[in-house]
Amino acid sequence: MGKIKVKRPIVEMDGDEMTRIIWQMIKDELIKPFLEIDLKYYDLGVKHRDDTNDQVTVDAAEAIKEHGVGVKCATITPDADRITEYKLKKAWPSPNGTIRGILDGTVFRKPIMTKNIQPAVRSWKKPITIGRHAYGDLYKSQEFIVTGPGKAEIVFTPADGAGVARLTIKEFTGPGIVMGIHNTDKSIRSFARACINYATSEKVDLWFGAKDTISKKYHARFKDVFGEEVAKHREELEKAGISYRYLLIDDAVAQIMKHEGGILWACKNYDGDVFSDMVAAGFGSLGMMTSVLVSPDGKFEYEAAHGTVKRHYYEHLKGNQTSTNSVASIFAWTGALRKRGELDSTPEVQAFADRLERAVIGCIESGIVTKDLCRLTTPPLEKYETTAGFIGQVASRLKAEL
Repeated sequence: MGKIKVKRPIVEMDGDEMTRIIWQMIKDELIKPFLEIDLKYYDLGVKHRDDTNDQVTVDAAEAIKEHGVGVKCATITPDADRITEYKLKKAWPSPNGTIRGILDGTVFRKPIMTKNIQPAVRSWKKPITIGRHAYGDLYKSQEFIVTGPGKAEIVFTPADGAGVARLTIKEFTGPGIVMGIHNTDKSIRSFARACINYATSEKVDLWFGAKDTISKKYHARFKDVFGEEVAKHREELEKAGISYRYLLIDDAVAQIMKHEGGILWACKNYDGDVFSDMVAAGFGSLGMMTSVLVSPDGKFEYEAAHGTVKRHYYEHLKGNQTSTNSVASIFAWTGALRKRGELDSTPEVQAFADRLERAVIGCIESGIVTKDLCRLTTPPLEKYETTAGFIGQVASRLKAEL
């Protein structure tokens, strides 16, 4: 059969280490042989980000704003060790954080479920989707190392210069640390609206958790703004049979362990970062988790929820075989393709994405897995495929489907 034409471009963002190797395999075996597609390519590998002073990350985000859909490989957020290892100019910020800030998006992460991988939490029967607010807080903070006695303050100077506000954080008598974080009503409101839209479209109940009993202004502001948006859309939510619950975050954690799932759990930025990994592990693996960033004006960026699999990359560099899970990276491509097809009114592109996902799930359910999934299946498996072997098996199934 001829190649399926993808009408409009997809922004492609390459990444680092083992996931970069997998990314190329996916393109060569699962995308290019079947699709005629214009990929707007941006290399977000850490060395290229360093060479461009991170301008390439900004350019990629602007390209997503222009074309509407992007797909991203996992990338390194460098720490001190990585600066030395890759001889970088500085510790560049998280590319994901930069893109989220530019798009003002909300990240939704949902587990990929198969019949032969049972959740570690016995009560979980349906997917739990994490909606992560993707702006501000720890990820846009200012930090300061206090070297000796002194006063740390929050100072707010209004634009007109009148009525400067000062609040003492701490009177230091010795060394310590201090951090300043922020958020905006606009971003919190966009986050709430995105979660309401997602819950309505997926027909799932909506939870939101924070710690307003302790943080009576910062966390309470999240609670109030989120509640205002829910109130505006209450009729729409009720019509769809969707309930909304606000919980203290520690109560939400306790209750989620006993819940059957089938909900959207909206989380502040840091909470979403942590609990998306917990949910992924509970359902099987970070390699079995979809992730999509959705902006308020309907731009979409799909990515794998996990990191760059550094340990496997070092084995690959030695010439050794690896068995790295590529499922989340494949589903990043299928998510982007399905959304591109939906926006372009090209059902054949959407159908291709569905077939590729069925090929992946079919492999896993027939016992064709990478090493990380062997101990998670019921019954456990002893035989596993290599990184390339698994992608090859998916390609064979996909060809049979087409």
